[in-house]
Amino acid sequence: MTEYGLLLKGIGSFYEVLTDAGDSVTCKAKGAFRREGLVPTVGDRVGIERQDSGYAKLAEILPRKNLSVRPAVANIDQLLIVVSASAPAPDWMLVDRLIIAAMRMQVKPVPVLNKIDTASDAVLETFLREYHAFDTLTVSAETGEGLDALRETLTGKVSCFAGQSAVGKSSLLNALFPELHLETGGLSEKTERGRHTTRHAELWPYAGGAVLDTPGFSLFETEVLEQEELDACYPEFQSAFPCRFPGCMHVSEPDCGVRPLLASGELTEERYERYIEIAKDYQQRRKHRYD
Repeated sequence: MTEYGLLLKGIGSFYEVLTDAGDSVTCKAKGAFRREGLVPTVGDRVGIERQDSGYAKLAEILPRKNLSVRPAVANIDQLLIVVSASAPAPDWMLVDRLIIAAMRMQVKPVPVLNKIDTASDAVLETFLREYHAFDTLTVSAETGEGLDALRETLTGKVSCFAGQSAVGKSSLLNALFPELHLETGGLSEKTERGRHTTRHAELWPYAGGAVLDTPGFSLFETEVLEQEELDACYPEFQSAFPCRFPGCMHVSEPDCGVRPLLASGELTEERYERYIEIAKDYQQRRKHRYD
């Protein structure tokens, strides 16, 4: 009889599955997956078959609604994009690029400002102003401020934490899962760059959903996007009047519907300037995609 569940982690050729009945079962994948080019991935909904002896068989991978390659995780509902209110300094460009990557996967982006207990008024105001079009969270793993709102956001969803190293992702997970005792890296005194502490993707059941931590990283690339696809990743743009020309890059074209958003405050100058950098990058990549 086939049972269904959520693939929590895979190490080597062994996979841990949480069944819908609440059992944790260690499985080995059937050989046909390799021949079919299928790789069981953390977050997969899977079917398993218990054997009379030995490990259960991971027999089926259900259709995925999305799949991230880096890190390898499937069926994400939301991406919590964590930045630090103090050190390391917030990398707003990384936040913008992660938002684009999430929305391209049909994943809800949730910007999170951690270490709010150390935040200057300027950083807090920047965060809230630039990401007003999204559901945002301000939290402190140290004091517990905002953790109730974080718990509510995570309830019933498969959530992935992402962001620079040392912004406090593991500290937030420790606050949510005290029993995990996750290693936290802190900052190198010389470079103020975080040390990577998470070494493999693992999903932890939480409040009817699940939470995944990912290795810290400072760069994130997505596939080449057409201009209309990039526009769709900016909720602020959706309130703009239509631009006169299809494919408008919103830089210097006449009768652009986006640039007036700067005067109204719907779009900040800083986020707009980062958008221009991203848009020009994609424009160049489109030109050279077949080189």
